[in-house]
Amino acid sequence: MRIRAFTPQDLTALTDLTIETFRPFYEDSFRPLVGETVFASQHGGWRDDYRREVPGLHAPERHLYVAVAEADDGDRDGAGDGLAGYVAWSVDPDRRNGSISHLAVSALHRRGHLGTALCEHAFAHMRGLGAEVVEIGTGGDPFHAPARALYERLGCTALPTAVYYRQL
Repeated sequence: MRIRAFTPQDLTALTDLTIETFRPFYEDSFRPLVGETVFASQHGGWRDDYRREVPGLHAPERHLYVAVAEADDGDRDGAGDGLAGYVAWSVDPDRRNGSISHLAVSALHRRGHLGTALCEHAFAHMRGLGAEVVEIGTGGDPFHAPARALYERLGCTALPTAVYYRQL
């Protein structure tokens, strides 16, 4: 596995991985939980939202960064070459804060500590840019349980929040 900086040639694979990774949340978790009206209003176009959002994740001139993990041939029992995961983060140099906005690992490469390696890569880059604190958010639902466990293993402190939806 090799972690490297994003290049424009990664964009299609990055977008596809984002959609693949978060489809179960939107379609199998969020949609049944909130119902069709709330789903349509809040995230009915979630795939297109990612298609618009992902291209703007890497803009170093605005302190936005992406690193990708490439799978080497033979990783994970022949999973083959390709994008295994990525992390996107930002740094606010004036506040000395960093924030991880996206973390995605392909299904073939989960449970192999790739999420940890990607986060640690981002943390190191943030420290190099003067950040002293990092923020990472995730959901409280069952889909996001692995992310919560990862962030806790990384030494992050959870701040419980609640978001409520209601059809009017």
